[in-house]
Amino acid sequence: MRVAVFGAGGIGGYFGGRLAQSGAEVHLIARGSHLGALRSAGLRVRSTKGDFHLQLAATDEPMEIGPVDYVLFTVKSHDTAAAAGRLGPLLGEATAVVSLQNRLGNEETIAAEIGAEHVMGGVAYLLSTIAEPGVVVHSAGPATVIFGELDGIRSERAQRLLQGFLAAGVEADLSVNVRSAIWDKFALICALSGMTAAVRLPIGDIRSEPESWEMFRDILREGATVASAEGVELSEEALDRAEALVQGVEAGTFSSLHYDMTHGKPMELEALQGELLRRARAHRVAVPRTEAVYAILRPWAARNLAGLEG
Repeated sequence: MRVAVFGAGGIGGYFGGRLAQSGAEVHLIARGSHLGALRSAGLRVRSTKGDFHLQLAATDEPMEIGPVDYVLFTVKSHDTAAAAGRLGPLLGEATAVVSLQNRLGNEETIAAEIGAEHVMGGVAYLLSTIAEPGVVVHSAGPATVIFGELDGIRSERAQRLLQGFLAAGVEADLSVNVRSAIWDKFALICALSGMTAAVRLPIGDIRSEPESWEMFRDILREGATVASAEGVELSEEALDRAEALVQGVEAGTFSSLHYDMTHGKPMELEALQGELLRRARAHRVAVPRTEAVYAILRPWAARNLAGLEG
C-alpha cells in the first residue's frame, strides 16, 4: 500500500505513522520547520496508545512522490482549496483521497478540483497536535477513523484501506453513510472546540460546572438540529455517544482551536462555528449558544490573522 499524507500534522502524522509501522509505504507532505524536522530527525509520536519514532520520506512537493493508492488529506480546512489544487501528481486511475478534516463540505471542494471519483469522506476521533517541529502528541481520544465512499458503496479500495488500518492497530470503520458520520463529528467538534477555546480552560473544568456542561450539551444539540434541517438525522444514541466520549477524555484536554488561538495561528472558527451559523441562518434555525461562542472567539481569530498578515 502506497500512501501520501497531505498535511502531516496531528491527525495525518499519527495515522500515517501507524500505517507505516505495519508496512505501508508512507510519504509525508509538510512545510516549514515541521518539514525540516521530519527530514532531519524523523517523525516522533507521543501517544496514549504507545510512542513511536519513524524515519519516513518527507517533502513539500507532491511531484517528488508520484501516484499513490491513497492520500490521507488532513490539512486545515482553510487550506483545502489550495491543497486540493496540488493533488494532481499523486493521482493514479484508482487513487482515493480520504478527507479526515473537520469542516462540512471539504469533500465537495476537493472533488471540484480532482473529480468526485477520487474522493472519500471521513472523520478522525483523536486529539493530537504538533507539539514542536517533527513531534506529534496524541493526548486524548480513541484514535478511531471512520471513512467511506461518498455514494455509500463498499468498494474494493475502501475495504483494502480498512484492512490496512486494522492491520496497523487502528480502530477503523467503513461507513455506508459517511455524510452522517461527518455531521456526528462536526457537531461534537463545534461543542468541544468552542467551549474549551471560549472558556480557555480544559474540558475537565467545563464538565465539573453544571451550567457549563449544559452549554456544551446545548451546542451539541444545536448541531444536530441544523443537521436535521439539511436532511441528516443524528440519533439520540449518537449524541449520547458523543457526550460519553467527551466525559471519558483526560480532564486536561483542550482542542486544536484553543491551541491555535493561544499560539497565534489561523483559527478554524469560520470552518466550524461560522459554518454552523451560516447553515442555521439559511434554514432559519436558532442556535443561540453557537452564536455566543462565535462572538466571543471572533476577535481572537481576527487578531491572529492580522498578526500573521502583519
